[in-house]
Parts: sequence; structure tokens; C-alpha cells
Amino acid sequence: MSTSAVTGDLDAWRALPALQQPEWDDPDEVRAVAAELAAQPPLVFAGECDQLKAQLADVARGEAFVLQGGDCAETFEGSNADAVKNKLKTLLQMAVVLTYAASVPVVKIGRMAGQFAKPRSKPVEVRGGVELPAYRGDAVNGFAFDAASRRNDPNRLLKAYHCSAVTLNLCRAFTKGGYADLRQVHAWNRDFVQQSPAGRRYEQLAAEIDRALTFMKACGVNPDEFHGVEFYSSHEALLLEYERALTRIDHLSGLPYDVSAHFLWIGERTRQLDGAHVEFLRHIRNPIGVKLGPTTSADDALALIERLNPDQEPGRLTFITRMGAGRIRDALPPLIEKVQQSGAPVAWICDPMHGNTFEAPSGHKTRRLDDVLDEVAGFFEVHRALGTHPGGIHIEFTGDDVTECVGGGMGLAEADLHQRYETACDPRLNRGQSLDLAFMVAELYRKSV
Repeated sequence: MSTSAVTGDLDAWRALPALQQPEWDDPDEVRAVAAELAAQPPLVFAGECDQLKAQLADVARGEAFVLQGGDCAETFEGSNADAVKNKLKTLLQMAVVLTYAASVPVVKIGRMAGQFAKPRSKPVEVRGGVELPAYRGDAVNGFAFDAASRRNDPNRLLKAYHCSAVTLNLCRAFTKGGYADLRQVHAWNRDFVQQSPAGRRYEQLAAEIDRALTFMKACGVNPDEFHGVEFYSSHEALLLEYERALTRIDHLSGLPYDVSAHFLWIGERTRQLDGAHVEFLRHIRNPIGVKLGPTTSADDALALIERLNPDQEPGRLTFITRMGAGRIRDALPPLIEKVQQSGAPVAWICDPMHGNTFEAPSGHKTRRLDDVLDEVAGFFEVHRALGTHPGGIHIEFTGDDVTECVGGGMGLAEADLHQRYETACDPRLNRGQSLDLAFMVAELYRKSV
């Protein structure tokens, strides 16, 4: 296919309904920003995307497990070394628990280095009789409730790119520069072990890993894999002008890749078959995901497969289910059964966060860790009953000691939410709650294989 034909395909979405896009004041300003983004270096490379696709093919075959997580919505302010290190440290600790306790290779994908935009249920927000545009993430406008901050500013797309570059650079440095070495398992926990039941449990596991590493070293075994990890970036492909501007034709294969992230997903609100998001993502060659809520029919799932992965390429398509703890055991089986019957190679991942949000009496949006755990348990139960592979979890967490979700080993209650409620959007698990979840997932995985 000629370059001009590929480019035409990449712009076909412009003729279709594009939901959840900001209303920009000045189209010329948007075009100028898009042109500047198109001239920037790639954040990721096609070969890395293909490598992740191969690992996701392992997941679809039942040979690996995905751990995908990070902020609900990243902020520009949070694109600093300490914040990135804390999130990465939590992800590494969870991955170690899953790898060692469940004896499964873990594909590590950060909900990081690009998650700067969020879909909203309403385009405007009203406070005290004042109506302003809704906060759509730092890539679009500011969190502060005033007219200047809430203006949809396309120049923020450039800042989102630069903050993504900073975050990805830090992640690469930490994961390849010694910090992710398995011999650091205790160091990741040093500031945490005394104050948390999950931290103490982790420390016991770390001691076992230490003994195993010492034994292997004594036997002359010291593979490179122990000294660093493969880490991939991901975000929701929501802002189509941004994603299009960061799409490049790979010079080796001649195929288009969205170089804003290794893995991109389409949200539950934008997965319409005749919509702009599905149209755009079907033309890029990255591995992609689709969020599926409880109203998704089996026919919907099959139609998405036909649209997004008609050649049934292994590792290309992941379904991320977000059903809610009370609905997953009923809503998920028909989807898996029909997809399984079709023979399509799909990886199934559970997002136990988005279907379990409620408002506390204080007005804080929150989630119960028990509901999160129950949805994950339901996900594993369904797969065990059908003889299929529970391929991973997709969670919102932070490496900080926030008070946004209730429950866990520290017994956070609704009355505690005000203490450190810092999220820019939805409530996230803190580090202790994330480790609680990792230990439970490891136990569920062991029972399912």
C-alpha cells in the first residue's frame, strides 16, 4: 500500500462521530499544535510495540499474566522523579509477588507516560451557579475551577507530550539502570515494611527470593533477566488529534504505529463500531485494548474483533472487562464463550476499579477494596469454570500513602477519606492496598492453573 493510501486511512476517522473530544476555541491553533507534535521524536519505537504484542500473544495462549496499572489521570505536576519512582516501585513489588507466588511470567504495563486525558459524563461542571467546562485532564485544561484554568487549551497537548517523555525516560532509567534488579527486592520495601501488614508479608516473600537468588548464584546461574525488567507504557487513546499527530510510518515495515505509547486502549464510552476511535485504532499496528462494560453483548465483542483484528493476529487485541463486582459473574461468561467459539486469539484482562465506584457521605468518590477483590475473584471464577485463561488485571493505583479507597490491611474507613484525598479524577488504591490485591491475585492464579 502506498504512503498516501496509508495516510488516507489514518485520517478516515475525521468523517465519523468522535465522542469525548474537547471543544477547542480556535481550529487554527489546534492545527499548529498538531503540526508541532508531528515533528517531535517518537516516544516509543515500532520494535518495542511488536515485542509487547508477542508477549500479549503469550498471555492469550495462557502462558503469561498482565499487570497494568497507574494513575487514573496523570498530572503535569506528578511528572517528577519521586512520583514516578514510587509508582514504579509499587508496580515492581506487585509484579514480584505475582511472579514468585503464582509462578507466572508477568507483562508489566504502566498506565503512565500519557494518561493525561479522561472521558467525562458531562461536558460542563456547575458549582454555586457557575458553569464551566468539565476538567478533562491536564492535556486539555486545568483542575482549578476558574474560567482561565478550565479553558480547553491545545497547547497543553504539547506539554502532555513533554511530560510523557520525561516520565518514560525516568521509567527506562529505573528499569534498566539497576533499580529494578531483583536483588533490590528489600530496598523497594525499606520505607514500608514496619507500617503495613502487606509490607511485612512482602518482606517475608522477599527473604525467600533472596535465598533463591543466593542459591542460583552459588550454582553459577545469574541471567540478565534478574537485573532489569521490560516495562511498557499505555494510555487511553482518547484525544484523536494528539494520537494522529504522534502516528508514524515505520521505516522498516512501512506500517503505521502510534508512537505515543506501546499499548493503547479504547474506552467503554468511545468503542462504537461506527465511531472515530475504532476507525483510527484499527489502522495502527500497536497492540490495542478495548474496555467492555456490563451491557456489552457477545455480538458486540465479536464485531469489535472483526473490526480491530480481522486477521486474528495473536497479541493484537486485548479485552479489558469492567463489569462491577455484582455483575461480572453473569455478564462475562457469554462474552468469553462466544469469543472462544470464534477461535479469535484474545487476551482477557480484568479492570476491577471502574464498575465499583460510589460516593461516600462526605462527597468523596471512592471504592471499597472488598468490591475490587470480589470482582477479581469473580473474573477468576468465570475463567476457571469455562477452562479459559484469566490474563491479567488493570488497576488504578499510586505509590503514595493516599486515602482514596476504603478497606485493606490498614483498615481505611470512609471517615478517613479526607486525610489524603489527592486524585485528579477517580480514587486509586494506595501502596498497601495494591499489595493486598497482588497477594490475593497470586492465590487465585495458583488455584486456576
